[in-house]
Amino acid sequence: MVTPATRSTRAPKTTGNIVFWRDVEPAPIVLITGPEDFLAFRAMERIRNLLRQREPDLERTSLDASEYASGQLELAASPSLFGEAKLIEVTGLSTMNEDFLNDTVAYLSAMAPDVTVVMHHGGGARGKKLLDAVKAGGAPVVDCQPLKKDSEKVDFVNREFRDARRSIEPGGAQALVAAVGSSLSELAAACSQLLSDTEGPVGPDVIERYYGGRVEATAFKVADAALAGRGAFALSTLRHALATGVDPVPLVAALAMKLRTVAKVAGSRGSSAQLAREFGMAPWQIDNARRDSAGWTPDALIRAVKITADADEQVKGAARDPVYALERAVTIVATSVSRR
Repeated sequence: MVTPATRSTRAPKTTGNIVFWRDVEPAPIVLITGPEDFLAFRAMERIRNLLRQREPDLERTSLDASEYASGQLELAASPSLFGEAKLIEVTGLSTMNEDFLNDTVAYLSAMAPDVTVVMHHGGGARGKKLLDAVKAGGAPVVDCQPLKKDSEKVDFVNREFRDARRSIEPGGAQALVAAVGSSLSELAAACSQLLSDTEGPVGPDVIERYYGGRVEATAFKVADAALAGRGAFALSTLRHALATGVDPVPLVAALAMKLRTVAKVAGSRGSSAQLAREFGMAPWQIDNARRDSAGWTPDALIRAVKITADADEQVKGAARDPVYALERAVTIVATSVSRR
């Protein structure tokens, strides 16, 4: 059973024992919260693997809290004929029915031995009584929030490689996030593929070889070239991308994002680490933006942002020829860079 000794000594009683998803250990009750399903899956997978290492004959049961029938939890947790350890994985807590709520609240006061119950609540107010009771008991709580910042995704990539006892160069991690970072599950799959298919440190050249054709990678190539004033290369890359079926929307989105980053950093004072914390970016993003901003005057930057905003509207349906609108924006951005 979860004892008071397992509770956090700093957090209030109702907060539970917050643990990182990579570090969670099996316990009689484990609560996983948050909308990032992939991280919730990884937390459940970790607990399952740890239990199977200790108990090869582990008996696993899956329950859906939204379709739960009264008595299922008690039945699943009851001792088996041969006394195997049990793992009960419960999903759908955000839409749990009353039978699950009542049965689980009752179970907390008399938890079965050798049973681990892992529950995932994706968010919302449903089941607050149960969540508060679980947290009040000091059970481990894993908060799985989306990784929205590129710096968080770069950290994720670095940890995936470190856990596999491999290394990835800083530029390699950044390039991988730029190429496949929109989906955490895809990012994890890309890490797994690189770990399986390559040897030694992974650098930007390896990422380019594997993922250089991805839409995100192509979009950022166009944006980087345009902001650096390399108009010919930006246009040729853009036309190649469009000819191979890349949609104009992510291309103009990458250009807009790069310009917004430069606009934030331009004229700002402080170290890369300080500005990274202030703007919610990684230090390397600050360094790149500072380098890009060196060729931009405030007036040129304002004009480029406006032109790109117009292009964004046009590629989303406001223009008959979105390709022309995008090429015009890239040309204007590239020719707005001053050579100092």
